[in-house]
Amino acid sequence: MNTMKYLALIAVTVLTVAFVAFKPLPAKKNIYSFKIKSLDGDGVIDFSKYKGKKILIVNTASKCGFTKQYAGLEKLYEEHKDKLVIVGFPSDNFGGQEYQSDGEIKEFCKKNFGVTFPLTTRVDVKGDNATAVYKYLCNKSENGVLDATISWNFNKFIIDENRNLLAHFDSKVTPESDELLTYINK
Repeated sequence: MNTMKYLALIAVTVLTVAFVAFKPLPAKKNIYSFKIKSLDGDGVIDFSKYKGKKILIVNTASKCGFTKQYAGLEKLYEEHKDKLVIVGFPSDNFGGQEYQSDGEIKEFCKKNFGVTFPLTTRVDVKGDNATAVYKYLCNKSENGVLDATISWNFNKFIIDENRNLLAHFDSKVTPESDELLTYINK
């Protein structure tokens, strides 16, 4: 083989290997990667719009023993809305405790608790049909921080202003609890 062709072949091979080896990795998934249909019907909750705020994500249900937490969540939202957004994910994964239609959910939340924080359309938060946000939140392989099991309604996830997942709380941790407020007041 002629020297020029040989050098050209080596150069192409080196460049190909370098391109494959140093190809940028895909951007790591984070909460800002997600959008989900809002309970309002024609709206979308775009988590990237919450950059610079803490995000508290809660799976909710209208007919549960923990439903009264809506009042505490709304109060928390009103008191801290300059630095915190709460996003509720109505779900019927536990004992048929959520209304079937988004309209019924919206009416119940507004009428009984005056909810003004964003709510998604009714979704699954566990199992094969879990919404992508919950697959991300519950799997360390996706979020890089923790594995979590949603065992009932009103589990909570707190995310800081820089999209870092900080903690998961079970249903018994109320919106007023020191355990949760410690993260919100940091």
